[in-house]
Amino acid sequence: MESRNSAQLFERAVRVIPGGVNSPVRAFAPVGGRPRFISSAKGSILTDEDGNSYIDYIGSWGPMILGHNDERVVAAVKAQIDRGLSFGAVTAPEVDMAELITGMVPCVEMVRMVNSGTEAVMSAIRAARGFTGKNRIIKFEGCYHGHADALLVKAGSGLMTAGTPGSAGVPEGCVRDTLTAAYNDIDSVQALFEENRDEIACVIVEPVAANMGVVTPEGGFLEALRQICDDNGALLIFDEVITGFRMGIDGAAGYYGITPDLVTYGKIIGGGMPVGAYGGRKDVMECVAPVGKVYQAGTLSGNPVAMRAGITQLEILKNNPQIYVELAAKGERLRNGMRDIIERRSLPYCVTGIASLSCLYFTQGPVADYQAAGRSDTEKFADYFRFMIDRGNYLGPSQFEAIFVSAAHTDAQIDKTLSDMDDYFAG
Repeated sequence: MESRNSAQLFERAVRVIPGGVNSPVRAFAPVGGRPRFISSAKGSILTDEDGNSYIDYIGSWGPMILGHNDERVVAAVKAQIDRGLSFGAVTAPEVDMAELITGMVPCVEMVRMVNSGTEAVMSAIRAARGFTGKNRIIKFEGCYHGHADALLVKAGSGLMTAGTPGSAGVPEGCVRDTLTAAYNDIDSVQALFEENRDEIACVIVEPVAANMGVVTPEGGFLEALRQICDDNGALLIFDEVITGFRMGIDGAAGYYGITPDLVTYGKIIGGGMPVGAYGGRKDVMECVAPVGKVYQAGTLSGNPVAMRAGITQLEILKNNPQIYVELAAKGERLRNGMRDIIERRSLPYCVTGIASLSCLYFTQGPVADYQAAGRSDTEKFADYFRFMIDRGNYLGPSQFEAIFVSAAHTDAQIDKTLSDMDDYFAG
């Protein structure tokens, strides 16, 4: 049998998988060393193929809001597997999921299930273009909306980590109608509307930008986006692949009291299974085939196993609103602890975050946009990352990824992480 330790698995992986990983954000190149191959997880703990355990602060990049391997979600998945894995036909769980989402999120009147956040975003933008009859879109520097060609312009996440402004293989024509504004700068948005009068179909934004670290919207920014879209006949799309059902049962839209025209989801609505969705106003969604002329399809869309996992997780969250109160308290405990260390040691760094999302930036604050985030000392972060993972804290291997806490994290685990952080800065 082939060896299963991380070092030898990586040697095998790089021979048959580009970079040895199936997503660039899993690569350890920005922080040095080899990735740890995970064999199992339970609650807030990951275990790798070498038998090492870690407090997990990525949660599969967001969906594990209840913690890994929640028994209720696992039971629902096992029950569905006994009935079948995929049918390529309509199923009851698809309807259950759609009714659940539309019942929890007032701005979502209809919803279409897809297979990933990338697919949700590209489909929502196509619907916006089809509905408005306009071609141009506005996105924001540092906001990542998946790897669709038209959106790989000053994106965050892995692209920001690699210092890459775009991607090879994307023809110039694919991004010709993508306009880029500065996050938290409404004047930059207004200028684009003035320069492209009657040509902009939609503005897409992460209401909390969680792919350049964690950058929260300044007061009035989201409200101004809503108004400027209304004034110009454009749609407002909230990309809530990360924030959806994490900041509250109605997502960032409910948290901030803003009504977008369309919303995209992923992560939490799959309970750990691959999934995505887009939804919103009924008149916009009825432009989508087979009712309307905006074509979008997917053989595995609404997969019954993914639906059962997601329905179970969403119902737990819906029926236990105290979870969100506890998540926010855990997030604050982590952020306050990090801020205390920074202030006590007079370090030139800053901490941002909201609810259960946090980021430690290796730069002086404030961090309100892509440019400020980009000033971070990534070499110092890499050194910090290596120290922390060796101490049993699994952070995202990039300065520009969020720290996620889950319902399974304990105060003792958070305090242990803070103690390790303090030891690092003690030198």
